[in-house]
Amino acid sequence: MRRIATGKYYDEFEVGEVVTHAVTRTVTEADNVMFTCLTMNPQPMHLDIEFASEHEFKLPLMNSLFTLGLVVGIAVPELTHGTTIANLGFEEITFPAPVFAHDTIWVETETLNKRLSKSRQDSGIVTLEHRGYNQNDKLVCKARRAALMRLAPNSA
Repeated sequence: MRRIATGKYYDEFEVGEVVTHAVTRTVTEADNVMFTCLTMNPQPMHLDIEFASEHEFKLPLMNSLFTLGLVVGIAVPELTHGTTIANLGFEEITFPAPVFAHDTIWVETETLNKRLSKSRQDSGIVTLEHRGYNQNDKLVCKARRAALMRLAPNSA
């Protein structure tokens, strides 16, 4: 069975381009509890309604690493599905506003930079900034990362 890449090859990224991703996702309490438990994070701010009710936000916060994973994941089908070699790392991650169960997250990604790889002739490095927003268009996550991307077939 042949799998089809839907992501962009290195050659197709344009510096300054902003992609508003088609997929959105409403997050749930179950997402938060499952992710928090799977990652062994017993922080009561994510798991305990009573504990959270006595603190600043009054509700359990979505686990920030879940939020990060969701924001990057939403971008995959249009940018890196089948065309990435590796995620090289994150330069900056911020969470300017909290995310709660029942928020709906949408994402846009800007291509900040790109350069051919110095050590691999079949690839290039693309710097992306993913920005996640809630249903009120409030920025809830910003993540800058470098991805090692395949060159388009026949361009290497």
